[in-house]
Amino acid sequence: MKIYTRKGDKGQTGVFGGKREFKDSPRIECLGTLDEANSTIGLLRAKLGNEHEWQSNLHRIQKDLMNMMSHLARPSTSKKENQNPKPEDGAEFCEQWIDELESKMSSPSDYFLLPGGNEISALCHVCRTQIRRGERSLVSLIHEDPDCVHEYIAAYINRLSDLFFTMARSEMDKHGVAEEKWNLFLYKRKKKLS
Repeated sequence: MKIYTRKGDKGQTGVFGGKREFKDSPRIECLGTLDEANSTIGLLRAKLGNEHEWQSNLHRIQKDLMNMMSHLARPSTSKKENQNPKPEDGAEFCEQWIDELESKMSSPSDYFLLPGGNEISALCHVCRTQIRRGERSLVSLIHEDPDCVHEYIAAYINRLSDLFFTMARSEMDKHGVAEEKWNLFLYKRKKKLS
């Protein structure tokens, strides 16, 4: 079977259940952005090397993203059921990993940071920002097809960006790279003023 079908030459693509949508629709934009983030996570894994302690968790995130994308590709009007797994514990999984990473760091997360540090940290920030863009696209899809976007997906995607921010900090902390701080988080500033 050939990889190309020529069916997308006029700007449409197939979604779960057989319907066709334009490639700039909110659904396809969301799927494309999450696919981009997943590819960057793959690059991060390649840079880390096979023995790195983050590999198994990142592998899980990549598989979870593929499963979530398959559910987002199914319009709520589709009669065909999607049998792929639903990573409903994804937000909790991220929170546990964030807490574990933060417990090993020498300082708390109090500041907005300039992305960078070292190559791995900077790549974690690229993942974070791509996931944030995916989240914005997800909101557009919620407006178009709210019944398609299950709550666990929105929560998982939201928590993933927090996770990659924490991973960037963890990588810098582990290697003694100083953070370039910009401003205190707003809730920290309010606490400081009161």
